[in-house]
Amino acid sequence: MLTSGLLGIGAAGLGLSADSGGTEVQPAAVPLAKQDNVLVETVHSQARNREVDLVTMFPDGVHREGLPVCLLLHGRYGDARKSAGGVPSWLTSAVASGAVPPFAFLAVDGGGNSYWHQRFGDDPMWMLLEEVPRWLGERGLGGADGQPFAVAGISMGGFGALLYTRRRNELRSQVRATAIVSPALITNWPEMARRRAFADEQDWASIDPMRHLDALEDVPLGVWCGTRDRFIKGTRRFIARADPEVASTSPGGHNSRYYRKALPEVVDFIGGYVPRRRKS
Repeated sequence: MLTSGLLGIGAAGLGLSADSGGTEVQPAAVPLAKQDNVLVETVHSQARNREVDLVTMFPDGVHREGLPVCLLLHGRYGDARKSAGGVPSWLTSAVASGAVPPFAFLAVDGGGNSYWHQRFGDDPMWMLLEEVPRWLGERGLGGADGQPFAVAGISMGGFGALLYTRRRNELRSQVRATAIVSPALITNWPEMARRRAFADEQDWASIDPMRHLDALEDVPLGVWCGTRDRFIKGTRRFIARADPEVASTSPGGHNSRYYRKALPEVVDFIGGYVPRRRKS
């Protein structure tokens, strides 16, 4: 079913990932649909040395002050504005039906080919760990310290979500849940090298989630991937080793059609771990 939010994205689908192997093809920008429950802001990120967009997605008809927040990390050559898709509508429906408590999603620009790690003076992971909590706190969102309670990601964003989960564990600030859709879990260096996202194999190996499964500790995991997805091999290997709470592999490819099937389930999964809203 096409929601009003998705219709506003147009032919580009959800715009969360345009992974094309070694070919760098930047998709055309698509205007964000005008929705009352989506707030778009631009802030300066010291970690990234540039202006970045913040896109906060709320459930309709809910008081926003103190809402817990789940990060939503975009895919390769995506950005925060194109991450909205149908998420605001699916979130509204889930909250209105009583399936989940109220919470919000926050998408932020992480770079087109960053894999959400530090490179060339650009550090999106530092932004997520240090700046996002401050931005959320300034807006009266998130936990007592402004920290997101959960993280979700698609494609490259799935890679980033697992890395973020590991970093939060290292900081003794564990997330309550992590959800990944069509995660870019590449199983060999030659294929990853074509993406030109890491300095060398050692750089990649140091943060590759597949090599650091123990670092995820006991965080509840949800995994979704289409059986015709280019990353299904790595995803199946991850599922076998990580034993996630939810592991869904069903017909579909690495595209918005599959994401439209998976993301409503992601909303429900994340909604099962929402903390109590902090009082203002």
